[in-house]
Amino acid sequence: MPALDSGGVERGTLEISKYLVSKKHRSIVISEGGRMSKKLIQEGGEHIKLPIGKKSLLTLRIIPKLIKIFIKNNVDIIHIRSRFPAWICFIATSFIPHKKKPFIVTTFHGPYSINWYSSIMAKGDVVIAVSRMIKTYILSNYKINSKKIFLNYRGVDTKEFPYLFKPKKIWIDKWNKDNPKTRNKLLLTLPGRVTRWKGQIDFLNIIKLLSDEYPNIHGIIVGDVAVNKKSFLKELIDEAIKLNIEDKISFIGHRSDIKEIMSISKIIFSLSNEPEAFGRTTMESLKIGVPVIGYGHGGVGEQLKKVFPQGIIKKNDISAAVSLCKKWIKKTPKVRKTELFNLETMQTNTLKIYKAALKNR
Repeated sequence: MPALDSGGVERGTLEISKYLVSKKHRSIVISEGGRMSKKLIQEGGEHIKLPIGKKSLLTLRIIPKLIKIFIKNNVDIIHIRSRFPAWICFIATSFIPHKKKPFIVTTFHGPYSINWYSSIMAKGDVVIAVSRMIKTYILSNYKINSKKIFLNYRGVDTKEFPYLFKPKKIWIDKWNKDNPKTRNKLLLTLPGRVTRWKGQIDFLNIIKLLSDEYPNIHGIIVGDVAVNKKSFLKELIDEAIKLNIEDKISFIGHRSDIKEIMSISKIIFSLSNEPEAFGRTTMESLKIGVPVIGYGHGGVGEQLKKVFPQGIIKKNDISAAVSLCKKWIKKTPKVRKTELFNLETMQTNTLKIYKAALKNR
């Protein structure tokens, strides 16, 4: 994979690595590194730092290194989670003798643009789809044997996100100190990196429409701001000023305490304009019992339909979101505990896929 900085794909990689190690397998992750690589190593995984996701012809120079890594470590399976690394790995394995050639698993983490470049992800010996939406997308757009595709929903660790979780007083005290604007406020939260399709503009409009009736409302936007998204962040800040809600919005960037932030929120939102392949934060919120309002498409729609259907609204239906918020502010709906979309299921399914792949070679 390209890097280990943040995101659902990266977290899923760490979760699979940890599980493999617990089952006495060896897990090696190749990436350019990042803030999550330390945790990977602490949990028993190994990390090899290579710029495998750097989109440049110069990246071809690492192919001889990759071949040596695969052969020297007797790699059984290469699990590829991104397109450019896929091309590099496929080229590398083409130089390995058939008897030593690793089995290739690819995971479609999203509905990539439909072209020759993306088609590499459908060329794995086994292809994993992270939701029904993604499985349908693969079958509709690529020439592939449907028997090669395995549906394996992403999962949430119920130990990390326990039902009815409440943060410790020390965390609340620090939060109030660092974020005084949110103290004693009705908190609504939108998790997700700052990028145009994640729905931050819709969220600002929801806060605006609620603010007259609920002056103590406060919106929190949590998520990474990449260097190339700084201008969009400024656009969001300017929009908040234009809507006269700049004092009712906090942009808090990347956070590792998302569980705590969700737990003190009245409602969590998923407002992506494009269908999410899975939408991890939706399930994390539901796991700890916090209600979610989300557009009913993609992986988020699949989760809400099975676990919390009352939270589904149509895409860009701001008025429906506002109406639902008003209803839930008066009486919070109960989110029932669920065993669906559990991390352990995702982990065991992945290992089953690996074992079946090797057995059927």
